[in-house]
Amino acid sequence: MTEKPEIIYVIQPVEGPNSDVLHAEILSLIESAGAEYAGTIYQNIREVNPATYIGEGKLLELKERLEGLELTVLFNGELSPSQTLNISKALDHRKVIDRTTLILDIFALRAQSSEGKIQVELAQLKYIYPRLKGKGEALSRLGGGIGTRGPGETKLETDRRHIRERIRALEEKLKETEQRRALQVERRKKERVKTIALVGYTNTGKSTLLNALTGADVFVKNALFATLDPTARGFEIEGVPFLLVDTVGFLQSLPHHLIKAFKSTLESALNCDLALIVCDAAGEYEMQLKTTLSTLQDLGFSAPYLVVMNKCDLVKDTDRFPRDVVCISAQAGLGLEKLKKHIFDALKDEFIRVKLFIPYEKMASYGAVRPLITERNVSYSDDGMEVEGIVSSVYAGSFRPFYRNRDL
Repeated sequence: MTEKPEIIYVIQPVEGPNSDVLHAEILSLIESAGAEYAGTIYQNIREVNPATYIGEGKLLELKERLEGLELTVLFNGELSPSQTLNISKALDHRKVIDRTTLILDIFALRAQSSEGKIQVELAQLKYIYPRLKGKGEALSRLGGGIGTRGPGETKLETDRRHIRERIRALEEKLKETEQRRALQVERRKKERVKTIALVGYTNTGKSTLLNALTGADVFVKNALFATLDPTARGFEIEGVPFLLVDTVGFLQSLPHHLIKAFKSTLESALNCDLALIVCDAAGEYEMQLKTTLSTLQDLGFSAPYLVVMNKCDLVKDTDRFPRDVVCISAQAGLGLEKLKKHIFDALKDEFIRVKLFIPYEKMASYGAVRPLITERNVSYSDDGMEVEGIVSSVYAGSFRPFYRNRDL
């Protein structure tokens, strides 16, 4: 028998020009969590009430409006532990959650890898811990459904001491996975394979672009946070191998502690040679770009990047975009060759195009370094072999004895 989806009623603060975008996002988050949307009450909050977030009058209005209905109240913002409990008490002990709780619930549904599950459980427990007031009353108000799913759900019945011990154990496990990830990064550096990270707002088509460039079959869904665990696939441009990494998407007003919780997963973006910041050309692309750059800055990101406008097939006029962006449609396969050229040009200082001549008597010497060159064209003459290829600048000196000429 299928469980009935949780029904959610939204409290939406009216905060400037992005309030409509925030509300549209919360509806998508509710859908992604498998819940049903019941309605919204808008509140112009001039000053946040430290006890109940909104004023007593609005709380009373909300209580009357929800009388006789069985649903969860969702604040489209972040509540303190005391605010959550006070609001719940004022609303006859209804279940009250905030934006972070909802996002964590979606993370719990999406996490597949062991590292992803560890990060989700750790973030859940750290968020839940200060909200536990003793062993009975607060826990009983949580009930089932959103906020209690995922790896951390069985921990909700333990006391604070056990939760502290579990947090310490998870942090130790995460350190081990971070060490393994660091070794992977070092190995890639030694192998000289350039890493390109797909970063950006959630649901802008990063996974679709990964599939389009690499021929992979990575899970794609029109939902927020469809990709939580990083996915890496290899592909080539002009015969040169690259590694393309898809990462968790960002979101406007994504709490800083959630970003920090998934920092190890985002190491692939921080350690990349080039980032592709993917925006939805048919959406609020300026806000998406601003949010992504701000989040990356918080993480200490310093790599070069290209801005990629995806879904351009849904836009009539692309001239309104900045001149330095690359317009594509990953789903329709439009602009991908142009994007590859931009990627290669952005990394051109890392490669040298060379023309080599290898006399037959030096073939053994060339054979020793041949794995380090991407041969684009090979021809033979009476005196030896001519090769046109691409060499990593790191290995350029190994081919100096064979240079006929080279293009920097």
